[in-house]
Parts: sequence; structure tokens; C-alpha cells
Amino acid sequence: MQQAKFSLTFSLMEFLSNYKFYGFKDKSSMVRAALLGLKEEFELKTLRQSANLYAEIYEEESDLQELTEAAVAGWPE
Repeated sequence: MQQAKFSLTFSLMEFLSNYKFYGFKDKSSMVRAALLGLKEEFELKTLRQSANLYAEIYEEESDLQELTEAAVAGWPE
């Protein structure tokens, strides 16, 4: 595993020093979990933005709506 050096405020250092209280085996595992959570949050935000953009395009394009309706014609409901 690679290492990184970074600076934290005093209050974040205090929070991190309580890693055992939060169920982590060490400070590194706590930081990794926090970063993974942040990464997933950003990925979900990007996915939502993409879905909203597709929905907006679909609403504005009647040709796309017709194509979609034709593609699902005959499928069970």
C-alpha cells in the first residue's frame, strides 16, 4: 500500500485519534474508509447528474420518445 503525507487541523487530529472508539483498527483504516465514502458520494453525484441530463434530453426530444416506445412495443407490462 502506498503512503501519503498530509496536514490536518487540530480538531481533525483529535477526531482521528479516537479511531478505536469508531471501530477502526488504526488511523489509516479510518482515513481510508472516509476517503472511500467521499469517493462513492462523488461518483453517485456524477451518476445522478448524468441521469438528470438524460431525462432532460428525453423530455425535449420527441423522436427519442417515439424510438423508445417503438422499442418496448409488445413487451409485457
